[in-house]
Amino acid sequence: MTSSDSPARRPGEPALTALGLGAPAADPADTSPHAFPDGGTWRTEVPSVEGPEALSVVLKESSRLDVPIHRISQGSGIWMLGDAEITEMVEGCAERGIELCLFTGPRGSWDTGASTRTDSGGAGLRARGHDALAGCVEDALRASELGVKCLLVADEGVLWTLHRLRTRGVLPADTTFKVSALIGPVNPASFAVHERLGADSINIPSDLTLAHLTEIRRVSGAPMDLYIEAPDDLGGYVRMYEAAELIRRGAPIYLKFGLSRAPGIYPYGAHLRDVALDTARERVRRGRLALDLLARHSGGTNMSPLGSRLPGPLHRFTSD
Repeated sequence: MTSSDSPARRPGEPALTALGLGAPAADPADTSPHAFPDGGTWRTEVPSVEGPEALSVVLKESSRLDVPIHRISQGSGIWMLGDAEITEMVEGCAERGIELCLFTGPRGSWDTGASTRTDSGGAGLRARGHDALAGCVEDALRASELGVKCLLVADEGVLWTLHRLRTRGVLPADTTFKVSALIGPVNPASFAVHERLGADSINIPSDLTLAHLTEIRRVSGAPMDLYIEAPDDLGGYVRMYEAAELIRRGAPIYLKFGLSRAPGIYPYGAHLRDVALDTARERVRRGRLALDLLARHSGGTNMSPLGSRLPGPLHRFTSD
């Protein structure tokens, strides 16, 4: 089954049609032909869950509000968590069948270089030099040893290096790599390159149009991640009303429940505890609102079963 099997109602459609303002019929050619290996077309993700305490809040709220969660991700980095904290998060997610994704190591915005603070943004969030690359690898190996199966990366070289380690068995074969929104590709060719470098899930910027999603799906079936509400430093976009159409065109897709108009919390520490817990709680509530809209428009009938995490077969560059 694909998302086209149960067409979603567009927001306001009956009332607008009665006034002669109905939208043009959806073009079947725009519907993504792809799905997750379990047959589902969409999954959910709660981002910016920065430690065990925030995770506990998210799990409690998701139960209270009946918000299904496939993946929980963290943004401050593996190096900002102790072994006991990582283990607690791994165990907490495992109990609920949720994939835990932790961010790998140093990135340009926290490095000693000044280029990321210039108007041009310089090299962005990428890992600067051998030492930063090595730090990301060290993070990946440490997290894997503690049971983490999904790693978040913000550098193409880090992605390719970790993929090569995975093909050689240094990292477990079922480890998955998620490309951060901080370097998200913006055209079909760059999306396909990230897939071939080893990405199993690719976060595209939240300002890409519906037509852009269709263009990407014509060249790649790799899962994409999309903030349906983005944090302010990624634009602050709120696209809840588009959820059904985002699924139709972008499947297989992770709907990410972000939060606009919220303070930044990276890198997280106890000095940011209250805001981290409050925003974690609100992200789940925003997820409930998005899911309610999706249900109202009959666009959420083909969600992946909870506990699903693998992306299915993908295209890769040859790794030596």
